[in-house]
Amino acid sequence: MSTTAPPPGLVDLVRAPSTHYRWVDDPLVPRVAALSPEEMDALHGQLGELMAEDAPGTRERDRLRTVRLLITVLRHVRQAVAGRPEQRDEAANAALTLLERFPSARALDAGAVSRGVTRIVVDHDTALAAHLFAEVLHRLKDMPSTTDDALYLHLLRDNLLIEGVGGSWLDEDLLMDWLGGCFSLALPFAALPVLRRAGAASRPELVALLRRHRLDAHGTRDVTVLPEEGRWPLLNVGEAWSEAATSDIDALPEPERDALRALVAHALTATTAKPSAAWKRTARDLLSKPGAERFPALFVAWGSRVGRARTLPLRPSIWYSHDVSALLDPHNVTALRGLCWLATLCPPAEGLERVLGGMVETALRKAPGVGPRSPRLANSATYALSELDGAAALGQLARLSSRVTYKGTLKEIDKGLARRAEALGISRDEIEELGVPTFGMTEVGTLEERFDGGATARLLIGTNSATLSWTSATGRPVRSVPAQVRADHPEDVARLRGAVKDVTKMLTAQRDRLDRLMLSRRTWRYEGWRDRYLDHPLVGVLARRLVWWVGGTPACWFDGRLVDVDGAEVTADPAAEVRLWHPVEDGVERVLAWRRWLEDRRVTQPFKQAHREVYPLTDAERATGVYSNRFAAHILRQHQFHSLATVRGWRNQLRLMVDDSCEAPCRELPEWGLRAEFWVEGVGEDYGTDTTESGTFLHLATDQVRFYPLDAPRNSQHACGGPYSQWVGPDQEPTPPVPLAEVPPLVLSEVLRDVDLFVGVASVGADPTWADGGPAGRYQEYWHSYGFGELSATALTRRDLLSRVVPRLAIADRCSLDGRFLRVRGDLRSYRIHLGSGNILMEPNDEYLCIVPTRRDESGGSVFLPFDGDRTLAVILSKAFLLAADTSITDSTITSQLRR
Repeated sequence: MSTTAPPPGLVDLVRAPSTHYRWVDDPLVPRVAALSPEEMDALHGQLGELMAEDAPGTRERDRLRTVRLLITVLRHVRQAVAGRPEQRDEAANAALTLLERFPSARALDAGAVSRGVTRIVVDHDTALAAHLFAEVLHRLKDMPSTTDDALYLHLLRDNLLIEGVGGSWLDEDLLMDWLGGCFSLALPFAALPVLRRAGAASRPELVALLRRHRLDAHGTRDVTVLPEEGRWPLLNVGEAWSEAATSDIDALPEPERDALRALVAHALTATTAKPSAAWKRTARDLLSKPGAERFPALFVAWGSRVGRARTLPLRPSIWYSHDVSALLDPHNVTALRGLCWLATLCPPAEGLERVLGGMVETALRKAPGVGPRSPRLANSATYALSELDGAAALGQLARLSSRVTYKGTLKEIDKGLARRAEALGISRDEIEELGVPTFGMTEVGTLEERFDGGATARLLIGTNSATLSWTSATGRPVRSVPAQVRADHPEDVARLRGAVKDVTKMLTAQRDRLDRLMLSRRTWRYEGWRDRYLDHPLVGVLARRLVWWVGGTPACWFDGRLVDVDGAEVTADPAAEVRLWHPVEDGVERVLAWRRWLEDRRVTQPFKQAHREVYPLTDAERATGVYSNRFAAHILRQHQFHSLATVRGWRNQLRLMVDDSCEAPCRELPEWGLRAEFWVEGVGEDYGTDTTESGTFLHLATDQVRFYPLDAPRNSQHACGGPYSQWVGPDQEPTPPVPLAEVPPLVLSEVLRDVDLFVGVASVGADPTWADGGPAGRYQEYWHSYGFGELSATALTRRDLLSRVVPRLAIADRCSLDGRFLRVRGDLRSYRIHLGSGNILMEPNDEYLCIVPTRRDESGGSVFLPFDGDRTLAVILSKAFLLAADTSITDSTITSQLRR
């Protein structure tokens, strides 16, 4: 037995109270690391004896166990580094793989372990420390940043860096290469002296790092004066647009180069919400300088590159739970904001409005773990659009008002549109109608341009996209741009290709706007309606596929004229009233007649109108009086529900497992003086299992739908669940809900249709991969009841349509409707596809068949459907075609289920 004893006082230090039994205090780590192997053994044994004296489960016993584990780990490293110098790789590997060698060490404080290992290695051999530092950086390059190993190696890197800054053993070139791929310095702030010493201005990627470090919320606050800052490039490298801007400016002759650099430098002072009068005065002075006239065209070229993949990817870091390469460089964002402001003070170049609109969408595109990438940039681009005159800028604002869901930016868009409407003396609805561009078209849905030599470009607009086709001088269709046109007219070709993207985006925005009008009381005079809707080159593509009340008669455009459901022409006085037709306001027979009319003439509506689901008041709802339980007791994926609710105009906040309150998701209906509420609550109690890493609930349970006066206090509940109640003052009474019988049928139907959409899309029951019921099988009963249960109103409409579509299919002899299912006969088996969820049962024993749909399946293929937007219907038809030819299926994930 060893007679070596641990140094005096060390045992008392171990037993001293700690803030947390799992954490080892800083004074103890270097003391333990400095022990010889014999002293470590002695301390380990003595602590074991003390543990035997303490009652199990006490904090002191747990602390003694933790320190003994730390001793075991550090002794392993000390033995490894005590070997011969040529065994350096083995010693480094021993330090790097501690968590593999001692899995129980994952319960230790990684900071304590890394400090102890650093102390042992540096005290023993600085050459080994340098080697270990290089190995740490090498291993971190491809290691996921969320693992225990990554945390340990990051901390080991930081501790080695701190020790090496003051010594001569640190490989500074290696460190510089590593730092060039970091988003921010974060904790390794000890690198700052090295950066100053190494002359960071000579390496643009390090300049970008220091700038991000200064701006980053995680960064330390010790970067007040950065090294050689006056010599730094104006923009940070690593982004496509900034590198293009730097290259373009550097290639200009001196007077123009100086003028553009001065503009970019001024743009970098755009740190306020909006430009001040003084900022604008300076900007106008700079724009008047010789050479500055190049700026508008250059900015359009630079702006079109914003949001592209980084040219210098950034490494993941444990200090960020998200992919830092998906973020926009904060220094460059400031420059972009100023450049947007500058663009409003000079004649706009062609395509500026499109670039600004795209910049808004790019800046609001969500990065995982972060949310919108840069709302500040989105707001600045929105401000620029609102300052520009002309139909193109107005059109972008109108389009964005239908696409943007981020509240801050949407508020700025609304302000811009309101200012335009006030200036023109018209309503907000009218300004959105006037803001729809024609894109140079004079006919509805078609644009043709003829080029020298006879080649022709034809832009054709469908219900949800635009296509560009070409014909040669002989009139023969060609698959690509004719060579002569490409050579002689490159700018026109680029403009037409850009128009295809712009038209497609605008079509989507106008489709959504028209869909929202289904719940509106908006009316038009016949003459103005024809100009803004029926005969508008772009909106007309959509409007001519919809049914409208024209002077009291439902009518649709067909064969060059307005006709009723019987085919008779409908004419109207210029002052006649026109409004959008809704099936809830018409008789059942005429609704069914319009459905058959559209199907017989193969008219595809841009959204469900004639086939729109209608939700009349039920007996159960008359009994409950003030609330509907029609969509209660469902389990929804929270993030998917949140996205859908936001797009549909509902106000909602994500529910977190925290001590806070959450208001009920609601949709305000100012035209009707009402507010609809959909009561939901987070599901689960296990943090990390039932939530994301940030504590957001993964799933929600649904409850009641209610209506309140628009100005009534909103109902809220605790973030973790519980009853809903209104927050009112001591002298106020809660506002009662509006009886469902008093809610206008149109409002009730449209609100319940929204909720049906939320359930139909976001329910876990619609997910074919959840057959096992999800975590611990807790939702298996719900999944089965939803996936194969009674049909909702949407599914009933789907069944009604399939009764007429199926007989026209090529596989009609293999398909039949059977209650809630579409039955499909294959050669291997027969199948039943549920018309609500799209889930499949195989006969004869109703065995579940899991087929995960792809985007191609969701398109519906070549089957004619009288409306766009029903993803589940398209998936059902795609599965029917697949299973009817089951002997031709080659996907092993499917065939293995068919043949078992």
